[in-house]
Amino acid sequence: MTNTFTVKNPATGETLATITRNSVDEIEQAIQKGHDAFQTWKKTNAHERARLLTKWSNLIQENKLAIAKVMTEENGKPLAESIGEVDYATSYIDWYAEEAKRIYGRTIPAHVDGKRLMVSKHPIGLVAAITPWNFPAAMMTRKAAPALAAGCTFIVKPAEETPLTTIRLTELAHEAGIPTNVIQCMNGQGRVVGKIFTESELVRKITFTGSTPVGKALIKASADTVKSVTMELGGHAPVIVAKDADIDMAVAQTITTKFRNAGQTCVCANRVLVHESIIDEFSTKLAEKTKQLVVGNGLDENTDVGPVINEGSYEKIVQQINDAVQKGAKVLVGAKYDVDQERKSFFVHPTVLANVTDEMEIMHEETFGPVAPLTAFSDLDEAIKIANNTPYGLAAYFFTNDYKVGNYLFDNLDYGIIGWNDGAPSAAHVPFGGMKESGLGREGGTEGIEPYLETKYLSIGNLFE
Repeated sequence: MTNTFTVKNPATGETLATITRNSVDEIEQAIQKGHDAFQTWKKTNAHERARLLTKWSNLIQENKLAIAKVMTEENGKPLAESIGEVDYATSYIDWYAEEAKRIYGRTIPAHVDGKRLMVSKHPIGLVAAITPWNFPAAMMTRKAAPALAAGCTFIVKPAEETPLTTIRLTELAHEAGIPTNVIQCMNGQGRVVGKIFTESELVRKITFTGSTPVGKALIKASADTVKSVTMELGGHAPVIVAKDADIDMAVAQTITTKFRNAGQTCVCANRVLVHESIIDEFSTKLAEKTKQLVVGNGLDENTDVGPVINEGSYEKIVQQINDAVQKGAKVLVGAKYDVDQERKSFFVHPTVLANVTDEMEIMHEETFGPVAPLTAFSDLDEAIKIANNTPYGLAAYFFTNDYKVGNYLFDNLDYGIIGWNDGAPSAAHVPFGGMKESGLGREGGTEGIEPYLETKYLSIGNLFE
């Protein structure tokens, strides 16, 4: 393994930077520094922590366009999406700057005379985060903000595809006045850094966003030191379009949730289940709208869909499309590719597949690409059965204007995040996380700070003697 790696623009193949991987000694020293800094940071009062977080958020906003440009260059997503992600990232900082001042304890009525029973909350310690390439800003702040607000120190390892955004956010945190050892960024291969993080007795919490197999490995490795873990893992989101749905709205929202970031999000629509009475109209309209999406370099103003991140992702997407077509699926639009092997840039045009059936790979494996497979259903229970037929349970979407149908679907879908007539349910002030093999814990909302806190209980006796 070399001690450097290159960061490239997936749209052009251009080398953006050469980054030095931190050595094992450097990472262990950073862990020690984070642990030592915790002894002071945890005593910094909540209002001061909130003030520093707010200053960090303001600095990010002042540099929003520059950060967004870096994000687009290293990630490939359209610039407008990157600008939106910067806003999304700072919304977490803003939210948890306020939540820092709302970490409450409580007094419990005593069961015998002469006692006082009290509960208080305390920061868990040094937090180690491993973040993904698809949302390099938001996934960092969604973890860092509640950790810092709670009084924890924080060390992050970004994905090697997209470290530049995280490096810049960390620099701005230091510029805002957050001590350098309170928030640190370490670069290296995931399996190497993950091993150091999980084996360290000084790291008290692991927070990870990424694939389910890697998440499982981190959970197992964290068991030896009994670390707290928060895991936001894979998804395989269904979309259910009921027979009474507003078809135009459902089409627009499906495009929003399916093709954002070239379909490379954990909450992207992966299986589109449409009632048999409206599937022809829905399919036609979805294909027409999808044809209008512009594929290209994310820095081009008119681009709607950028490149996929690398060759491995491209090959998986193509394999799923080919498998579906070979087994009888019909391509309504897409299944076109712009590939430059020399520059290692890979574009998949937004694709809509009709007549998709259960034996096709795309119905059982997360695509992480711009492909919308359509399947007809005859009744709600059939749709629910198809939707729940997966080990994952992160996000699901449904479209209906019948409140009875909507409530029935909400009650019976095994997913942690559900959008009803809404293809974009994420926000800083709501809990984000999955059921089953899609993860452990929640990020965002009032729930998002709890994993960074320990509960202490105090029983005081002989008060009146």
